Amino acid sequence: MKELMLKRTKKFAIDCWILCSKLPKSREYNAYVNQLIRCSSSVGANYRASQRAKSTADFINKLKIVEEEADESLFFLEILFDITAIEKTQTELQPEIELLKKEANEIVAIIVSSLKTARINNTK
Repeated sequence: MKELMLKRTKKFAIDCWILCSKLPKSREYNAYVNQLIRCSSSVGANYRASQRAKSTADFINKLKIVEEEADESLFFLEILFDITAIEKTQTELQPEIELLKKEANEIVAIIVSSLKTARINNTK
């Protein structure tokens, strides 16, 4: 599972970058694009860091960052989806955004489950 999550979180960051490269270059879009690139890449970087945690508490703290960053990525994906719908532009990207939203939700769910398990194991 660890190797799969390392690959998934890295692919998520790359896929978000690819999406962002297809969006218009404007001051308004750039604000959201920059945020999405930062938080989506942070998901993979912090998951990777969690695998080198020095203690269970450190592992839990790093996973909490992953959860927050994945949820933040989801937020910016939702915003980009809504903006493209409102503007009726870039609508061809909406299926791609939907897939990324689904992946972000799945990553959040997996991390939440991992956090519960880590907390239970930490109290034993």
